[in-house]
Amino acid sequence: MRKFILVVVALSVLSASVAFAAGKQESKKDGKFVVGVSWDEKSIPLIQAWEDYMIAEAALVGPKSGLNFEFVINVADLDPTRQAANIEDLIQQDVDVILARAKDGAAIGSSIRAAHEAKIPFVVFDRKSLTEEQGDAYVGGDSYLQGRSTAEALAKLLKENGIKGKCIEVMGDLKDNNAVLRSQALNEVAAETGAFTVVTKVPTEWDPQKFLSGITNALQAYPDADCMFLASDFAWSAVQAALETHDRYKKTGEKGHIIMATCDLFPDALVAMEKGYIDVSTTWDAYLHAKALVDVLTKIGTGANPDPTKKGILVPGRLVYPSTLAGTQNIWSRDYADWTAKK
Repeated sequence: MRKFILVVVALSVLSASVAFAAGKQESKKDGKFVVGVSWDEKSIPLIQAWEDYMIAEAALVGPKSGLNFEFVINVADLDPTRQAANIEDLIQQDVDVILARAKDGAAIGSSIRAAHEAKIPFVVFDRKSLTEEQGDAYVGGDSYLQGRSTAEALAKLLKENGIKGKCIEVMGDLKDNNAVLRSQALNEVAAETGAFTVVTKVPTEWDPQKFLSGITNALQAYPDADCMFLASDFAWSAVQAALETHDRYKKTGEKGHIIMATCDLFPDALVAMEKGYIDVSTTWDAYLHAKALVDVLTKIGTGANPDPTKKGILVPGRLVYPSTLAGTQNIWSRDYADWTAKK
């Protein structure tokens, strides 16, 4: 397991003016570079992992580029209006760059525009802006490839077991580009391979209660469903509860098992895979996301173009089976917990 050293970075408010315009950054004598971070929420451990990895990575690489990273962090608690107000507060604090994980991809555009009017660069993280205002860079996982690798693995498992799959698709929030791309990939693979049919789609808006009620209703309507695709397994406890309601919470090889293919491999899902309930997943690699993010922030801080191709910086996930789980390194849902316990 890769070892991380967490360096405590003081949070502060910057009062000096920012001179970023047309790709030009005025250097400061002390190298201070203040990043305003706007999280949509922090109720899931992934976001805290991103934050800790980002701060640690910035402390390691900043001095090499003459940058003294400081972070001002606020949280919107799943409220797009509050997130807009939080970002406006960061603008008023005159930070050097704003980083945001959007609660609402359609609403974040106005905040990007406001930052640019103040000549503050804007980095969109994990969830793309769904407006014309795209920011100066986008950093995230490659959601399309993540969904596709999981779907292709699902198709292979079904064919190997001689099953013509009848699958329940558990969707995410369609205001989140990650959810849209994973769904697109799944349905493309279904059409290309003919290995399974999506018999029903369960909308969730990333709400665990909708995972529970939606899957419960889907199993009631389709009792012969033999596979399930989760756009994210972060709400695994809700998925488990729904399966138990219909006596379908079974391990691989047991009668009634539903072949489970997921995206992300969150902590509860990781345990479920270890125990044999999840057949395949593609990881959401928090540490590698943080490294890519700090690289973009460093480029902005040193006056370089953070995204010359304008295609975004996309980090691919890794396909994991129960048989390969133990040997796969740097899985945040396993290794981050161990790291925090030792720090």
